[in-house]
Amino acid sequence: MPEKKLPGAAIPRRTFLQRSFRAGAVVSFPLVVPAHVLGRGGGVAPSNRIVLGGIGIGPRGKQVLAAMMAEKDVHYVATCDVQARMREEIKAIADEQYGNRACATYRDFRELLARPDIDAVLIATGDRWHALGSIHAAKAGKDVYSEKPCGLTIGQCQALSDTIRRTGRVFQAGTQRRNVPNFQFAVHLARSGRLGRLHTVHASIYKLECNYSWLPAEPEPAKDVIDWDLWLGPAPWRPYNKAYVVDRRWRGYYDFDSGAKLLDWGAHTVDLCQWANGADDTVPVEYEPDGGTVYARYANGVKLVMRPEGWIGQPPGTAAGGNFAVGSTGTCPVRFEGDEGWVETGDNGSIELHPASLRAEWRAFTMRGTDPAQHTREFLDCVKSRALPAANFKVMRHSHIACHAAAIAWLLGRKVRFDPAQEAFIGDDEANRMRTRAMREPWHV
Repeated sequence: MPEKKLPGAAIPRRTFLQRSFRAGAVVSFPLVVPAHVLGRGGGVAPSNRIVLGGIGIGPRGKQVLAAMMAEKDVHYVATCDVQARMREEIKAIADEQYGNRACATYRDFRELLARPDIDAVLIATGDRWHALGSIHAAKAGKDVYSEKPCGLTIGQCQALSDTIRRTGRVFQAGTQRRNVPNFQFAVHLARSGRLGRLHTVHASIYKLECNYSWLPAEPEPAKDVIDWDLWLGPAPWRPYNKAYVVDRRWRGYYDFDSGAKLLDWGAHTVDLCQWANGADDTVPVEYEPDGGTVYARYANGVKLVMRPEGWIGQPPGTAAGGNFAVGSTGTCPVRFEGDEGWVETGDNGSIELHPASLRAEWRAFTMRGTDPAQHTREFLDCVKSRALPAANFKVMRHSHIACHAAAIAWLLGRKVRFDPAQEAFIGDDEANRMRTRAMREPWHV
């Protein structure tokens, strides 16, 4: 991470301190400098600290923020939310953590991004703001950890990926299961050939639905209480209803959600299937819906099955029923099948595999799939090293495009073909129009 400069100084602060102490210069610092300020006694020197801001920190955002604030080299200094109660709630958490009242609050994220002292931002807004917020942050020189789905459309994911590449910022999508050991183990079995030739990968998804209606109008609060216009952001205007904002019941509404809810879990599970298939730089070439399931096929012949019915603990080809794939391995499971064996795993860390000989490599996994600790730590390390994290912008681009293409096939109710090189549907103007959505002025990517 670049060294910070003293206000009005021409040399970095760390260099200034080193030169001053070597020269025995008299500078206007306290005669006794606390050990934690210099990085001793378990503290982290300010020059090595990552200054963090947060935008739209809700329930999941608080979990991610807690993991980041637990790290000694992170200092959370500012929080932004269109809701006053959320601004104050997150400020209280930060102030208690640091024993002061210093955490700044903002209603408009652009004011937070204008601060030159902030190195990185956590974006945990509703889906409609993820891409646009991340793009603004990258252009402002901030590294970005964005909750998923990272874009409402194929076009937004493309624009976000291009912006991160062009600006050279570090980007981590909030698909933390790439840094959870049991999922890493399952992918290892698939990619190492221990399952034989991989032929089918299964991704659990939410029950697909899409609501085009609006809730009835309610009196709009004062802007300093809830900024409804800014909450909507690039989404089409509609009358205020507190269910969208206060009750967080915006999911499933087309204007606010991404891909008929397919990306709610698919952003995780399809992403893991992409990884298992060695397909981080491509996407499937065909997508065909069948009821609530979408079947896809990669150019290498591997099949991708996205369905809400469960299969964990069941023989291949059978279903446990229900809205979600929840079985012996817990929520958000994946299954990888080869011609010599298969493996299944989910959020509780359990592993189901066949044949029994694969158990020679098995070990107990206790980290839950929802735990962001290792994923956030990797992001922070990459902020310092400038390396690519596991869920970087290129990985995000392809796994999200695969999800969006599947959702478009389901919304159209028919099979579609896709060209991974052109990132466009083949001979299908109707599907291609759905790669983007109009944005409400003045917002654009």
